[in-house]
Amino acid sequence: MKKTIIALSSIAVMLFSSCGKDFITVTHNSSEPLDEYFINEDRMYQGLMAAYDPLQWFDYFYQYDNLNLVSDIMADDIYCGGSNEGDQPILVKTHYYTATSTDCCNTIWTIAYSGINRACVVLEHVDGVPGMSDEKKARYKAEATVLKAYYYNILWKFWGNIPYYDQNLESPYFTSQLGHDEVYERIATRLEEAIDMNALPMKVAAGEEGRVSQAMAYMLYAEVVMYQNDDTRYSKALDYMKEIISSTQYSLMDDFAGIWLESGEWCPESIWEINYISEGGVRSWDAPIATGGTVYPILIGIAGCSTTFSDGWGFGPVAQSAYDMYEEGDIRRDGGILNWDKFAAETGATRSPRWQDTGYFLLKYIARVNGNHGYLGDPNMNQGNNQRIYRYAETLLNAAELAVLCGQDGSSYLKQVRDRAHCTDTDTSREAIIEERHKEFVGEGKRYWDLVRSGQAATVLRAANHEYRQTDWTESKKYWPIPQSECDKDPNIVQNNY
Repeated sequence: MKKTIIALSSIAVMLFSSCGKDFITVTHNSSEPLDEYFINEDRMYQGLMAAYDPLQWFDYFYQYDNLNLVSDIMADDIYCGGSNEGDQPILVKTHYYTATSTDCCNTIWTIAYSGINRACVVLEHVDGVPGMSDEKKARYKAEATVLKAYYYNILWKFWGNIPYYDQNLESPYFTSQLGHDEVYERIATRLEEAIDMNALPMKVAAGEEGRVSQAMAYMLYAEVVMYQNDDTRYSKALDYMKEIISSTQYSLMDDFAGIWLESGEWCPESIWEINYISEGGVRSWDAPIATGGTVYPILIGIAGCSTTFSDGWGFGPVAQSAYDMYEEGDIRRDGGILNWDKFAAETGATRSPRWQDTGYFLLKYIARVNGNHGYLGDPNMNQGNNQRIYRYAETLLNAAELAVLCGQDGSSYLKQVRDRAHCTDTDTSREAIIEERHKEFVGEGKRYWDLVRSGQAATVLRAANHEYRQTDWTESKKYWPIPQSECDKDPNIVQNNY
């Protein structure tokens, strides 16, 4: 059963700019100033839940910007798709490496800074809440710190050189733009501080699914350290992976395909998911931050599908090369990718091919019939499919790779993932582990970042290797252009060379 702990609180936010005038204005359902609002634990809980809310907006906030899709269309397994090349041109330009400061996924910037602001509100006020235990205050502070790091991690990976603050800004609402290495150091340090508080459970209790756990913090820490290639922190990150493993609170699911069903949400393999609900979901096009579901399954759904799956819009088709890379018998192939020809032969289903159609679809997330059961808002905006962010399989693969980087034997971790998949590969090199991640995480927003951090992007992501691109990936493509609207508000921002 889905547990929903992330819902819009009574604290509402109007978004403007991260570093221009008055980035956010916070209001609530009374006339009290914000400094006087957090007078009890219930109100502080509302504030904490408000810091989680922006996580749900990444699939659509007046722009289609699902983080998995946006990341994957920059790699080699997922194409952009849609009705034609003029459909959602910002996604097409992201896919082609031709984004500009005025044509980029700028709402990711706005959403992430909204989350940072809300996390800072918690950190600023939680110590002053009367009647709240020190233990609970510590947990809230750890949660807010990890959430803040998560939002900054998104900004850092996409833009690198960003305005950074740990306390909410005051007029005139400007702060220093830090270089990408400085941003990394702040993220890693804040995560270490939150982890060292020992205030988070390794796994959250039933009914709290979606809140930050110690295991989630460990996974985020490993992600940023490995992306930075920071060998001074590899050993610590490996120790964190070993702690998750030795806790025995997570395990691999035998049924890989089952992970992605509604019944597979918060399964034993799940470390952290972003919750979406269909039952009672009121999200709509004119209220994209209302409580409810996600549009992503419809966005990547099969256009004109006549059975089993809902009619979708055909974005994010899977490259045939991704399907073909698996050996016969690997359950991740047909457990994560739908082979249309095979499906149609078995069911007699029909569809309407769209631009960049390959005949392969991301089974992990495509919209299924009745996937929006119980919705109250827009039917397309309320698909109740959680976004899986960290799985135990990634813990094992992180441990395997970090072990190699630390000169240790991590083959037992790698073998567990392969055995579950019915994969017979035996190579245990770092390159082989990266390729195992390739097979494990198709469509989960991991591939592009793995290619960049491992130094393979410039070779793999050449236009000659792609059916549609005419521009090679180069180091200058690592960081997107900063949204022009932000540069206009703060003349001190230095634009990235893209």
